[in-house]
Amino acid sequence: MQEPGFDVGKNLIFTPANKHLPDHGRDLFTLNTQKMNSKNLTLIIILVVIVLLGGCGCSGYNNMVQLDENVKGKFGNVQSEYQRRSDLIPNLVNTVKGAAKFETTTLTQVVEARAKATSVQINANDLTPEKLQQFQQAQAQLSGSLGRLLATVEAYPDLKANANFQNLQAQLEGTENRIKVARNDFNSSVQDYNSNIRRFPNSLYAGIFHFAPRPYFEAEPGSQKAPSVNF
Repeated sequence: MQEPGFDVGKNLIFTPANKHLPDHGRDLFTLNTQKMNSKNLTLIIILVVIVLLGGCGCSGYNNMVQLDENVKGKFGNVQSEYQRRSDLIPNLVNTVKGAAKFETTTLTQVVEARAKATSVQINANDLTPEKLQQFQQAQAQLSGSLGRLLATVEAYPDLKANANFQNLQAQLEGTENRIKVARNDFNSSVQDYNSNIRRFPNSLYAGIFHFAPRPYFEAEPGSQKAPSVNF
């Protein structure tokens, strides 16, 4: 039974589900949805960037490690060739020493220069410009003393004709050529390494993982060709 003054048809209003909220409520719901979508998109972009940088970082790091190891290997070859030359010198000195009235001062200079050169050792993991320069100067001093020794032999025909001396002379010439090749190979490997760590984005990872530039062997006056020891 109806109450007086109440009309069911006029007072009960049925609205669709999407219109349950007032206008300002629907606007707020739409705004929140847009904000959530924007945050999700930003998060996805950040994750994609992290993945890409991580992939580039791994590839760049591995490449820098490979190039760095190549530099160390090439420097090891340089040291090996210089050591070969150093090992030949005692036999050369003993052979020359047998010549009558040979200049003892020249022999002494060679022996002392060899001792200094062999005392300068560099760890391939610590190739600083200062240490490489010290190593190069010591080897250059030995080259100069050895050159003066071989030039002095010119005054001793019997010594020049000595079979043992001729054999040592040939070995020294070959060693000087191998030293030059080894140094050039080292400089080429350093150029590849230095160029790689300076390129973006490798420069970022090089700073993080402490990949420092490597020094070069510097050209010495008259070093355009290997020293000649022919007589």
